[in-house]
Amino acid sequence: MLLDISRYWWVLLIRGICAIIFGVIAFAWPGITLLALVILYGVYALVDGATAFVLGLMGRSEGGIPWWAMLLVGLLGIAAGIVTFVYPGITVLVLLLIIAFWAITRGIFEIIAAIRLRRVIDHEWLMVVAGILSLAFGIVLLMRPAVGMLAMVWIIGSFAIAFGIVAVVLSLRLHELRHKLGQFGGPTTPRPA
Repeated sequence: MLLDISRYWWVLLIRGICAIIFGVIAFAWPGITLLALVILYGVYALVDGATAFVLGLMGRSEGGIPWWAMLLVGLLGIAAGIVTFVYPGITVLVLLLIIAFWAITRGIFEIIAAIRLRRVIDHEWLMVVAGILSLAFGIVLLMRPAVGMLAMVWIIGSFAIAFGIVAVVLSLRLHELRHKLGQFGGPTTPRPA
């Protein structure tokens, strides 16, 4: 397995370089990055909303999570995604408010679902933590709307650069490992199927 992974070290290298480039662009041109985030948010909200809506429809007979809660979360997500694409000139502040209210609503319903499912599933506290994080994220965005999006771009850029550096270092280590395994008699060519 390790030999198979080390054989494709260059894929991880390319991934790391792309992440570093994205992170640098996020810092150099936060406006362009923000526009890309707006588009990605629209796509994410549509997919997440549609998924929650379908789960709400399917969950009517299941019990557990109230079907209407999932339908509401789904409709809010779909609406947020549609508004993002129908009105591309929407201000970042309005989008920030949409994201904040969506995160707060989602967090509340995740906490409610975790409480209702506590007797059915194990580790429901993870769902509570996810709900609290969503709720906290929405509240922070409401409290600091002017700096919220720029800070989000910087956090994403920082993460991308850090991830990219780690991926590049790991890819170079895998490349070294591949040569070491080859020196000790390990196969360095793909095995026939």
